[in-house]
Amino acid sequence: MKTRLIILSILSSVLIIGCGGSSSSGRGSSGGNPPPPAEMPLTRFDMANGCYAIQSTQTEKFVAASDGIYNANAASIGAGDAFFMQPANLGKYLFYTEDRKLLTAAGGSVNAQDLATDAAIWTVDIASGGDSFTIVSDGSSQALQVNDNGALVVAESANSPASQFKFVPTSNCSSYPEMPTSVSGQTFKGNGVDKPIVGFADVHTHMGMSSEMSYAGDVGPSAGGVLYGEVIHRFGVDHALEDCEDFHGPMGIRDGNNVLSMNPTDTHETKGWPSFVDWPRRDYLTHQVMYYKWVERAYLSGLRLMVNHGTNIAALCNVGKVLAASPEADCNDMSVAVKQVEYLYDVQDYVDAQSGGPGKGWYRIVKSPQEAREVINDGKMAVVLGVEVAQIFDCGVTILLGNIEQRKCDQAQIDSEIQRLWDLGVRHVYPFHDIDSSLGGAGIFSGDVINVLNFLDTGSFWKTTTCRDYPVDEPSVRTPGTEMTTAIPGTGSDPLTQALLDATGGVTPLYPPGKRCNARTVTDLGEYALRALMQRGMVIDIDHAAYHSKDIMLDIADEQTPAYPLASSHDAHGGLTSDQVVRMLKNGGTVYPYKGNGIKHKEFLEKLKFWRAKAGISNNDQILGLGYGADANGFGGHPGPRGGDSEPVQYPITLFSGDDWGPQFANFSPVTVDMLVIPESGKYWHIDETGMSHYGLVADFVEEVRLEGGKEALDALYNSAEGYVQMWERAYNRNGN
Repeated sequence: MKTRLIILSILSSVLIIGCGGSSSSGRGSSGGNPPPPAEMPLTRFDMANGCYAIQSTQTEKFVAASDGIYNANAASIGAGDAFFMQPANLGKYLFYTEDRKLLTAAGGSVNAQDLATDAAIWTVDIASGGDSFTIVSDGSSQALQVNDNGALVVAESANSPASQFKFVPTSNCSSYPEMPTSVSGQTFKGNGVDKPIVGFADVHTHMGMSSEMSYAGDVGPSAGGVLYGEVIHRFGVDHALEDCEDFHGPMGIRDGNNVLSMNPTDTHETKGWPSFVDWPRRDYLTHQVMYYKWVERAYLSGLRLMVNHGTNIAALCNVGKVLAASPEADCNDMSVAVKQVEYLYDVQDYVDAQSGGPGKGWYRIVKSPQEAREVINDGKMAVVLGVEVAQIFDCGVTILLGNIEQRKCDQAQIDSEIQRLWDLGVRHVYPFHDIDSSLGGAGIFSGDVINVLNFLDTGSFWKTTTCRDYPVDEPSVRTPGTEMTTAIPGTGSDPLTQALLDATGGVTPLYPPGKRCNARTVTDLGEYALRALMQRGMVIDIDHAAYHSKDIMLDIADEQTPAYPLASSHDAHGGLTSDQVVRMLKNGGTVYPYKGNGIKHKEFLEKLKFWRAKAGISNNDQILGLGYGADANGFGGHPGPRGGDSEPVQYPITLFSGDDWGPQFANFSPVTVDMLVIPESGKYWHIDETGMSHYGLVADFVEEVRLEGGKEALDALYNSAEGYVQMWERAYNRNGN
């Protein structure tokens, strides 16, 4: 038990300072009865979220249930059953009945079931002739047929011919359960692909972090199985965000977040959809906060660019999988990051499926700044793929006694891994993250727990040095260094502590008093990797590099012609001081903070204006844009309410209309943001009460920004997607990309 408590303490402490189930048996309906579609479907994707009667071309009659048996014998649409067509993926559907069951293949027959299973997923395809469709069981590849008596049956084999059906618009469907967005009105499109982007940017988040990293459910979890919940699910929200007991144990006793209550054996109510008694919450970092409908709510409010990073820290993941009792979980940094990035393509397909077909969704992965401009001008959200892992390019390092390094990569491997990421669509890279590597040192911001993880990954605790001087009378993104403590977390009486003591011979590091910085900086391999990334035109993030390494990165950037822009996306762990920020801005880089509430956004805007003035940058030279890095799903925490003295957020919120909304919004229709309420349970989230409990509260954050900073702050926020794209263009367009 002591070992488990120590593991809990390590993991949970990291979660506080870090970074960057059972089936439901009943079904409700969000949104009531949907209106009938206007037209007959022409493609296999057109039925998405529509209400249809199913007509057999063989009998020319409609499908209806009688005593639990489905027959195509109903003489009229009105006599036939109405099915809500819920996309499970592109061209694949759940047929949701009026009494909230699912049409399911059961042996050779077809019936309606309460529980969603793979046998309830049907692939729809256009039949020969083009005016009707075939329906095939996704699980068995057996076609739906109408037998001689008109009954629906499943073909005896995958080679048996399929019957053909038409989907005829009707009414009286029950809507499939789904998380509402509580946003009404048409979100805006751009003013032209050659005009500045209007919209804001989240430049650091982790939508690939999920308790299952694939649509099919066969890849496994991120974070060693600690984080519960999925971004998408083929069976919908009541499976993506259902009870977390299978992951976190009865009443959450295995949840790594428990020490937030100052008790490693604390508990929480595990119920998810639709009641959400205890989670999601801004300080429950081990529950999904980026369900796609929450992200859609933010998009509808003006989020137009999101950088999504595949992420992992192997040592933390290995601790996590012990805690989560998932010993089979993959913890290799690059392997997990690549799976997360690949999962984001699944997310894109799923959003497309909900929107009526390939390319029709609001979530669009882009691979160049020009693609980003085109997507955003079309009124959709550009998704930039990134990677933030401790052992980037599998370039870990083992440091032996005498400071002898055993490097785990070379230049050829770096080139190969950069090419692999490029081919995958990755365009934003962290060369350093939390743990030392063959490329150099990580920024120190935790003097104990992360140091233990560094030891577990590299065999060595951090070597530190005095942090160089910086302008103390000027604002910093983050002041450098941290107080170092002993790196052994326990008393020596528990197995984990004893193992660490044995590995070090009982000698623990001693650090001088005061703030210390990492003595390890950019290595020769690190310099090679940085130049190779610049040659590729990648966005390079300076965050998480050791404080002194940031100087070296800026020196290398200055050597390029023209100077290379660098990005800081979430408060620069390890330190980022005024002199460094000014150099970054002069080179056309971007500095966006860790996401706070509206007060913090206004405060950082004042810092940014100071740095720009010192760098001699006017709004005519570079657009004044201020986005954020939410680090959602990244174990970094989320902002709380602004406090009792702040002007309250009042619902409904009206966006793009009023005195604080400038001329760039003049042609946009107003959008109304209501408080997010789940009709099935009455569960609601008010940002003044909960802060950012999940990503859907970003829409409410916009109103915080308006209340705290008025027109200037709104302008800077909605200029931030343009600011990021301009920085990306300076990097991308120099080498013939």
